[in-house]
Amino acid sequence: MRNTTKPILFLSGLLLLTITSCKKFIDINRDPNNPTTPVLTLLLPSTQVSLAGNMNGVNEGATTVMQQLVSTIDRYQQTGASFNGSWNGFYTQTIPDIQTVIRQGTQQQQWGFVAVAKLEKAYLYSMLVDLWGDVPYTQASKGSEVPSPALENGAAIYDSIFNLIDGALADMDKGFAIAPTSSDVIYAGSADKWKRMANSLKLKLFNQIRLADPARAAAGIKALIANPATLITDNSQDFTFRFGSSISPNNRHPWYNNEYRSGKSYYQNQAFINRLFNADDMRLRYFIYRQNATVGIYNSANGNGYYGRPPADPTASPADQSTRATIGIYPAGGLYDNGNIKDIPATYQFFTNTGATGTQRVVANTDGTGAGMTPLITNAMVKFIRAEAALTLSTGENAKQLFLDAVTANLNSISTFAAANGGLAMTNISSFVNRLASQYDAAASDNARLNLIITQKYIAQFGNGIESYNDYRRTGYPQLDPLLSPLNVFPLRFYYTTTELATNTTLSGATGTALQVAQQTKPVFWDK
Repeated sequence: MRNTTKPILFLSGLLLLTITSCKKFIDINRDPNNPTTPVLTLLLPSTQVSLAGNMNGVNEGATTVMQQLVSTIDRYQQTGASFNGSWNGFYTQTIPDIQTVIRQGTQQQQWGFVAVAKLEKAYLYSMLVDLWGDVPYTQASKGSEVPSPALENGAAIYDSIFNLIDGALADMDKGFAIAPTSSDVIYAGSADKWKRMANSLKLKLFNQIRLADPARAAAGIKALIANPATLITDNSQDFTFRFGSSISPNNRHPWYNNEYRSGKSYYQNQAFINRLFNADDMRLRYFIYRQNATVGIYNSANGNGYYGRPPADPTASPADQSTRATIGIYPAGGLYDNGNIKDIPATYQFFTNTGATGTQRVVANTDGTGAGMTPLITNAMVKFIRAEAALTLSTGENAKQLFLDAVTANLNSISTFAAANGGLAMTNISSFVNRLASQYDAAASDNARLNLIITQKYIAQFGNGIESYNDYRRTGYPQLDPLLSPLNVFPLRFYYTTTELATNTTLSGATGTALQVAQQTKPVFWDK
């Protein structure tokens, strides 16, 4: 299975659309083809596009490790090339451009641009620490001045990130304005939504450190939930990146680009399919599309169409591009599976064949829209975090109610997205949530309740494997299936890139080699 994730393809397409829409470019430069001053209205959207695009490689890896996809590291076989695209893209594209927006926006007193760029930087660096542990930070993006930036301690970077978020909130108070609003691809210049994102990011990071520093985590979370109106509390406030539906230039979701063609990049993970199928979970029809109604595992002819791969299956791939199950309507903008499914137990209430009138087909790039999204920090996620904190840190909130509200928010989000992209809206949402309420009440311990919360969060976060990877390392949930043929132990960090080890003199030689080997087994600072 080859890794065909190439963020530059859709980055260039989306940037082309962004750049050509900004007509004020010619009004502020003598030579419009060679501006001497960075144009914030062009540079800010490029940072958002490159952040989402460069994130795809590491998101694919984390989603694979968390048994939702099967791609190049499903047997835990990392190499120095596994995440070259993401690492190099972040450090050569996204971070330098963010720094330029911060510097230039400060000079021009364009505090809306500065605040948004700082929040993007905070989100990005928190992700880098979560995935790699120690990373270049203070010295990064200084070019020839510091060609070999040193790695900095992840915990210290987290401290800087908290300060960065507070700085962004202070900048907003100086006067938040982004014009034109199209310069902000994510929130269209909404100060309220960016403030909610900022506080929700702090909430996420405080929860992330709850094992390393429980007192600080509890105090920080309690301060934030004292004024919940400052957090993301509605699906319309979700911090997400939304892709387009254009074929030329191509700005569609990367999972869609990799799957809705004749040569596919992934298998769907059979463990994830089975988890949803066995739980009578209606989200399976939205997450996975079956190209064939009767194919079974290993391309047999006696299945129900949910043909994926077990975790770490070492066997070769048969000629199955037109039969294997693929990405569905959510979150990538593919097809909703409304076909009849064999072998659904008669006792199932939610995952049923009621109203199933569709016919399976081999997908092509004319199916669906590709106008998918990457969920970064959502209303559902925030409520799951608050539920976890209430259960584990005694923050004073109702863990059960927050848990149920989180699942409801996720189901409504999927339903709305599907209905807007050619699929069917969900029914029986309240009944589904009531069943989970009964399971919560029946749980024998707080650990069992935490397992239920994190497992439902894991399903709800489909499309963002990084957050599930963080949760698993911190809590041990959800319980993953054993691997058929692993080549290494579960990775506690991602490998540094071959390029970084070869060119950064602070990491060269034996130091770099030892550092790389330790990445597989050394936890990040918050993983206790």
